[in-house]
Amino acid sequence: MNIDFNFLMNDVVRQAREEITAAGYTQLQTPEEVEETFAKKGTTLVMINSVCGCAGGIARPAAAHSIHHDKRPDHLVTVFAGQDKEATAKARSYFVGYPPSSPSFALLKDGELCTMVERHEIEGHDPMSVVQKLQDAFDKYCEEV
Repeated sequence: MNIDFNFLMNDVVRQAREEITAAGYTQLQTPEEVEETFAKKGTTLVMINSVCGCAGGIARPAAAHSIHHDKRPDHLVTVFAGQDKEATAKARSYFVGYPPSSPSFALLKDGELCTMVERHEIEGHDPMSVVQKLQDAFDKYCEEV
């Protein structure tokens, strides 16, 4: 029996992309898209997506549920670590003081980093605790919807 691992990985990546875009996040796949989006006024939540289990089991569900809140970011975007490498590197260049981490979340206001939820705050935690971290950040930095 031959298993096509490239096909399987492509399917995992496709599902991960579809899951986050279905939640209302816009994919940024080029450095130019990152720069254009991060230059926008207001608050931007960036989900650094990945194919690991904690992304699928914790981070993407938290990304979807966290935005159902009185205060929420103006812009919801995602970059895909390991897939859209240049876009991810450009996004991470804004996250000064934080090592590369995926999955993770960054909240920016007017293109400036406000806070991060790093992988170590996601992996091994339940989705609702990540939702709470995100919503606490929304309460601090975002306007009421």
